[in-house]
Amino acid sequence: MTAPIGPVVLFDDDYYMYVLQDQAFAEAWWEMPDEYACGFDALARPLRMTGEPHQVTLELCGDEPAEADLRRLVADHYQRFLQGQTPPRASDLSEFIAGLPVEGS
Repeated sequence: MTAPIGPVVLFDDDYYMYVLQDQAFAEAWWEMPDEYACGFDALARPLRMTGEPHQVTLELCGDEPAEADLRRLVADHYQRFLQGQTPPRASDLSEFIAGLPVEGS
């Protein structure tokens, strides 16, 4: 299995979304693995997080994309946390991901 392709889209235990530039940045930035709910790489492949506090690792759960799940979670994030804003409307996945706000850039 290959490494996750950035940017990565992670959701915490409240399903707040974080878009981080790549796997290395995400592993350095994310502190508590128990606050992680789910995530996806730039190809919408699901990610899992393992490790200890301040020493997390992201890895792919499989090679099959879960684009519908990613789009649904992004839409939910915008509805809950960014009221009045709309998520990217691009039908192309790469354009959709590129339209998300990236942390630390």
